[in-house]
Amino acid sequence: MDLHYDTLEQLLEAARQAGRRLSSLVLEQQAKEMESTPQLLYDRMEHQYDVMTQAVQKGLAPGVRSNSGLTGGDANRLAIQIDSQKHLCGDLITGALARAMAVAEINAAMGCIVAAPTAGSCGILPSAVITMQLEKNISKKDCVMSLFTASAVGMVIARNACLSGAQGGCQAECGSAGAMAAAAIVELSGGTPDMIGHAVAIAIKNTLGLVCDPVAGLVEIPCIKRNASGVANAFVAAELALSGIRSAIPADETIIAMKSVGDSMSTSLKETGEGGLAGTPTGQRIFRQLFGTDAE
Repeated sequence: MDLHYDTLEQLLEAARQAGRRLSSLVLEQQAKEMESTPQLLYDRMEHQYDVMTQAVQKGLAPGVRSNSGLTGGDANRLAIQIDSQKHLCGDLITGALARAMAVAEINAAMGCIVAAPTAGSCGILPSAVITMQLEKNISKKDCVMSLFTASAVGMVIARNACLSGAQGGCQAECGSAGAMAAAAIVELSGGTPDMIGHAVAIAIKNTLGLVCDPVAGLVEIPCIKRNASGVANAFVAAELALSGIRSAIPADETIIAMKSVGDSMSTSLKETGEGGLAGTPTGQRIFRQLFGTDAE
């Protein structure tokens, strides 16, 4: 089957017509395009999933600290909160928050992560899929396959908007990652192609206009906590879509809207470390603390 990734609707219609999961169509088409075999591509994706799992495990352990010293240990704090049964949001959501922050903290500590789709948003998709495996007893094979669906969503976004905070703000990073994760969650929950489309649209709408304002130019503050909110957004979008709630604006139009918003955004809000939280007195103090009073 010929998939072009020009629009999400084209992909979803192909899944409807074939009566198959989107992931299986994507795997089949990509193997053909790359002159490979589905098994080889699956094996490569399984390796990516293993790296994601290892990042979660390492990030949840005590003692994680970034090279700057600004961040680390928060994922472990959440894990302790879960173990002590003091968490508010239940094992699924609080566990997802912890796992998302774990991967983002490992990234800040210069560990091995999977850019999904970027390093700044690396915790959202892994957390969503691993949480589904652990909390919903989903098979590893299905989890690996769901990454093909998530990747297809990312490819459509990349083709029609962007995935870079420097180009489109954090909506392009954590927003896109949340949309990709929402699609994976819906597929793992047995949702329809229509539900995937609505979940993607809702996830993007929920982060439309989110700026990229890393304090001191480092992918730590507020990036790590935005990974937590990003995976929460993915579960919100999936839950709504799986309940039959529809987005009034189609997914493809939300992607175009995201590009338009990103194009209109001030450069100070696109990963330059100048505006937003980076421009606050505390943000500037942290910058001087790390780079000296003469830093510009």
